[in-house]
Amino acid sequence: MCVHGIRDNLVPVRFNLWVMLLTSCWVVYMLRVNMSLNLIAMVPQTRNNSSSQSTCGSTPESNEVQNYTASPSNGTNVTEAPRQVPGGASFDWSSEQQALILGAYFWCYPVTSLVGGMAAERWGPRYVVLITSFASAVLTMLSPPAAKLHYIALVVTRFLLGFAGGFIYPSLHVLVARWAPPAEKGKFVSAMMGGTLGTVVTWSLTGPLMDKFGWASAFHVPGVLTLIWCGFWWYLVADTPEDHPRITEAEKKYILEALGDNVKKSKGLPPFKEIVTSIPFLAMVVLHYGNLWGLYFIMTVGPKFVSSVLGFELSAAGVISALPYLARMFLATVFGFIGDCILSRKLMTTTTIRKFFSLFSHIIPGVLLVMLVYTGCSTGLSVSLITLSMGFNGAATLTNLQNHQDLAPNYAGTLYGIANFVGSTAGFFTPMITAYFTKNGNSFEQWRPVFFVGASVYIVSAIFFILFGTANIQLWNFPKGDKADSKDLHRNGDLKDISNATIKNGDTKEIKETPLSVTA
Repeated sequence: MCVHGIRDNLVPVRFNLWVMLLTSCWVVYMLRVNMSLNLIAMVPQTRNNSSSQSTCGSTPESNEVQNYTASPSNGTNVTEAPRQVPGGASFDWSSEQQALILGAYFWCYPVTSLVGGMAAERWGPRYVVLITSFASAVLTMLSPPAAKLHYIALVVTRFLLGFAGGFIYPSLHVLVARWAPPAEKGKFVSAMMGGTLGTVVTWSLTGPLMDKFGWASAFHVPGVLTLIWCGFWWYLVADTPEDHPRITEAEKKYILEALGDNVKKSKGLPPFKEIVTSIPFLAMVVLHYGNLWGLYFIMTVGPKFVSSVLGFELSAAGVISALPYLARMFLATVFGFIGDCILSRKLMTTTTIRKFFSLFSHIIPGVLLVMLVYTGCSTGLSVSLITLSMGFNGAATLTNLQNHQDLAPNYAGTLYGIANFVGSTAGFFTPMITAYFTKNGNSFEQWRPVFFVGASVYIVSAIFFILFGTANIQLWNFPKGDKADSKDLHRNGDLKDISNATIKNGDTKEIKETPLSVTA
């Protein structure tokens, strides 16, 4: 293997780290999204509960019965899955109770996401990710007995799972800052798409797993896999290159020289007053919120719509619900390539790119969601529209997922944490809104306002960003003594002019671009 012209070990430590970043996001999403599909099996359909029968999977005769809604003793309507899977216990939970279970993950997730980066900086990202992932695995395996005890016990379990999960993504950003040379930053950040793979694999395999072994296996298997992953994380990952016991001197020297002293020097506290009063920053937060609303919308209620309305069997519902994420991952790569070509040929400024591609990342997905509720029982067309809506959202790699880097490279982590704190609240609003509108049935009429709300958030957030957003570097990015030196950067506004530089305390340091490669 050749690392930058020097023959060393077969695989560079940075490549191992990239794999662990990818799989860590995979694990986070595996434990986060499995409940959306598991809940369909845990709350099976009963003969008398016609409100939960699928609109498109029913016969004409059963459509006559579908207007009748059976209510349990507490008077609450129940929205349930189209079929029962093996596994013993089933639960007569109302749609509101199911919404609480789904949304509980996100009640504390935004808060721990906000402080996760600071925790990783103090105690090290290796330990923070390890402890929270281990705790998440244990909580996941405790979910079946918690569900059998009481639905509130399952809500508490999901709440604690979200509490732990909120630390992970900010901690990974700290790890990237300490390990990724500037020329390889994009490669490491791309590993964050591992969450998409986690969603796809989880939803594709959970249905068949539950069909054969029961719904409890859909908690036990991810929990055991996460515990195994924790062992690999402990062995392969270190907080810094200096701490890694198996890194070669050549690779360590390359990383440290590329990073210089930029990561170690403290900038002090971010200028919070300037940040929260910055209109471009607020526009980025709004755009990020719209993106996460759409993402969590498909994640939390997608399986229910596919199963309860379109009438897919449980084993197929997971596969069908995973298709939008495959499309998003693929088109994100395509849009990234297009954006790089536009920048390299100087066809648009960075600000124009951010605003123009909001059409693809937000507006088109919103329009497709509106079209979806008018497709009727054309299941192929419905699945295609859901898939295209999420696929076009892959253009977010050129809009809200990069804009915080544009505005303030020195405080990109802080901006990301604040935006993610606000955006993550969509995770518990979307299932509540869905439960409110679908509590009396699963027809297209009940689901239409759900999709209208999702489309509106998408489109309005994009319009707000187009009007008030920018990719110009903000003056508050630089310490007060260095603002005079930053006038040229602020005037040009585009990070493409300093794309090979690391910014810290107002200074720029040129880094020679060298590929991360594994060659024989």
